Amino acid sequence: MTAPPLAASLREQTARGDLVLVVDDVPDNLALLHDALDESGYTVLVATSGEAALARAAQAQPDIVLLDAMMPGMDGFEVARRLKADAATAHIPIVFMTGLTETEHLVAALEAGGVDYVTKPLKPREVLARMNVHLQGARAARQQARQAGQARNALDAFGYASITVRMPQGRLIWQTSLARELLARYCGTAAPHTPPAVVDWLRTHLPGTRQGVEPPPLKIEHGAQYLQLRLHRQTGDGEEEGGAAGDWLIIIREVSDAAVIEAMSLALKLTAREAEVLYWVVKGKTNKDIGEILGSSPATAKKHLERVFVKLGVETRTAAAGVAIKRIRMIQPHFEV
Repeated sequence: MTAPPLAASLREQTARGDLVLVVDDVPDNLALLHDALDESGYTVLVATSGEAALARAAQAQPDIVLLDAMMPGMDGFEVARRLKADAATAHIPIVFMTGLTETEHLVAALEAGGVDYVTKPLKPREVLARMNVHLQGARAARQQARQAGQARNALDAFGYASITVRMPQGRLIWQTSLARELLARYCGTAAPHTPPAVVDWLRTHLPGTRQGVEPPPLKIEHGAQYLQLRLHRQTGDGEEEGGAAGDWLIIIREVSDAAVIEAMSLALKLTAREAEVLYWVVKGKTNKDIGEILGSSPATAKKHLERVFVKLGVETRTAAAGVAIKRIRMIQPHFEV
């Protein structure tokens, strides 16, 4: 997910890009932590109520939250639960600040989604030390997310989309922009809802993955076009546990003339019309046929094809078709001429 403009502008203020949201209804606590964090080079956001904390977190996407457990109105436990229930903020580590040291309250803090806690009265050095441990993990996660995002966006560019589904809940927790568009068009669904056909497919076939059995592709038809979904791999904690539960990355491919033409355009650096002409050349069509299909003249089709020859470094239709088929099958192995 792209960070909102406020988060982007705040990150520019600090070389490390660490944004800390401090939530406490006591001004003295806010002042103490603000000064200590600011002196240590962090960018500090503050909120004095649960409602303000939720709004601030959604808007600014902080890297970590220091959260007072006991506040009037919405307490810190409820704030944490809501942050963890929202896909946009669920990844943010939460460190509780509490004057309650009974085991039941500390357990409640962790069950609500906290990764750690510090006790009051607050000791800035202790808070900074605890924070740094969890920020190191957050930085590594951000780097992995950026790298994964780049790879997934590259898949989008070549006509592949990807989603991550959390099982056994069947919740869609991540998707590329192309996946969002395809699932809306083919299934009428939007995150966090996973199309029922996908959930049923996973529940049916995931148990077999323990024995190394690869699930068959799922096909979702829509007129003359269809989506083909393949299970790619398990990610996160579930991967280490080796079970069917956890997060599963699924690769989606749209099979249609339009999808292949778009992939050819991107892969071969052709204009949309040049890619269309080359596609029909691959299909064995003459310039006259292509002109009729595209609603133009054979001469226009010939001109587009000549530009294709130059861009591909070939001189004949057969050579151009050969280059195109090779590239198409790299990105869509099951393409049929």
